[in-house]
Amino acid sequence: MRRVILFLSTTVLAVMIISCASIVSKSNWPLTVNSNPSGADITITNRGGYDVYKGATPATLKLRSSANFFKKESYKIKFQLNGFGAKIVPLECKVNGWYFGNILIGGLIGMLIVDPATGAMYRLDSDYINETLSAASESTQTGHELQVYSYNDLPKSFKGHLMEIN
Repeated sequence: MRRVILFLSTTVLAVMIISCASIVSKSNWPLTVNSNPSGADITITNRGGYDVYKGATPATLKLRSSANFFKKESYKIKFQLNGFGAKIVPLECKVNGWYFGNILIGGLIGMLIVDPATGAMYRLDSDYINETLSAASESTQTGHELQVYSYNDLPKSFKGHLMEIN
């Protein structure tokens, strides 16, 4: 009888300590990034502004879903390719559905400590990003662009260089 009680106590304690999302899920998620045309340079920046990945498309990598305890991560993916306009795509994380399994299996310890600490309470919003890049206009490629101003909006330093046209 003593062994049965010890076994049941150990089992109940183990179930209370473990958490659902940490067991059946993960905290690093795969992401595939592609572009049309392929070969674009990509830079992935996290919510803190740090570059977490630099490479070219197509690329497959793993990203963390948690930025900190009870704080989901978010990313910005910047696409750049000569002859095409740069493009920034946001990538967010959302609450992992397995996190709510703690209500049945992991208990409060899983919900308040283990899953938030391991980052398993969040998951990437998408596992595949495919962006079509738009061709850059001539002005964006050379760095010159036409700007139209109203006379009243011109800086005073510009007004001295104006010439009247009949």
